[in-house]
Amino acid sequence: MKMTLNQKPVICVVGPTASGKSELGIELALRLQGEIINCDSVQVYKEIEIATAKVSMEERRGVPHHLIDFVPPEITYTGGEWAKDAAKKIEEIEERGNTAFIVGGTGFYLRALRQPFFESPQTDEKLRNRFIKIRERHGAEYLYKMLLRIDAESAIKLQPKDWSRVQRALEIYFQTGKRFSEWQPLRSEPPACANRLRIFALNPPRSLLYERINKRAEKHFASGLVEEVKALLEKGIPANSNALGAHGYRRVVEYLNGTRTLESAIEQTKQDVRNYAKRQLTWFRREEGVEWIDGFGDDPAAIADCGLRIADSSTTD
Repeated sequence: MKMTLNQKPVICVVGPTASGKSELGIELALRLQGEIINCDSVQVYKEIEIATAKVSMEERRGVPHHLIDFVPPEITYTGGEWAKDAAKKIEEIEERGNTAFIVGGTGFYLRALRQPFFESPQTDEKLRNRFIKIRERHGAEYLYKMLLRIDAESAIKLQPKDWSRVQRALEIYFQTGKRFSEWQPLRSEPPACANRLRIFALNPPRSLLYERINKRAEKHFASGLVEEVKALLEKGIPANSNALGAHGYRRVVEYLNGTRTLESAIEQTKQDVRNYAKRQLTWFRREEGVEWIDGFGDDPAAIADCGLRIADSSTTD
């Protein structure tokens, strides 16, 4: 029996970086008349190309992609903004009779769609730059200790390394005089599509994943990553922007600033991305309703497994 629009699942393909999410998402979208909504917090930015692993037009194989390559790199694009934009895109895709796919590894974005944030104040760029300078001078731990003193309830839910969310909580407090934990009960209701998310997470062998990450980092540097960052800085994109704070980019900025060697930038990027992949896996293991797919997204067995599970859930007696 054919599903009605409000019963149709929204398929989410998530997992660690370099696990083949894009390949799996495109393959499934081709089979199910799907359109893909990007769920990667770096791929949203224009001009940030080499180290983002954005799928090329050829690799998309005709599958429409949304919320990718559309935000100027000097702008701060938030998880809350993405959730609103994604909900709207899901509605548009389904109105065309197609299946919406959410593909990417930014678990924070996906959580924002399932559990919307409160209407927070717009970013005060001057205040943000002050906190960035504090973090650069004293480290992320210093910001975390500030938040502990101001709003322990929010701080204990975060890690010191999670400086972007720690910093945002501090910004909100100093902008409004109200602690982040006091804003939390004012969350909006989730969009109608939120209870239809079907989340599949890739779980490739860890050693092979790290191998892929290392090779990909080397390829990015060999493909002109340093030149890309240099060109962006020359155009006036701030070195402390969200876009240039992404993995790979921030180590190149340090190299260009003379604070590390090129070899060190490459090796530290590998380590950064391996650590990030580990955190992504931990994040998705804590999320409710995640179905795990063993292997990489380009493995025929993983593709078949995910395809069968989707097919089983979309048929009725």
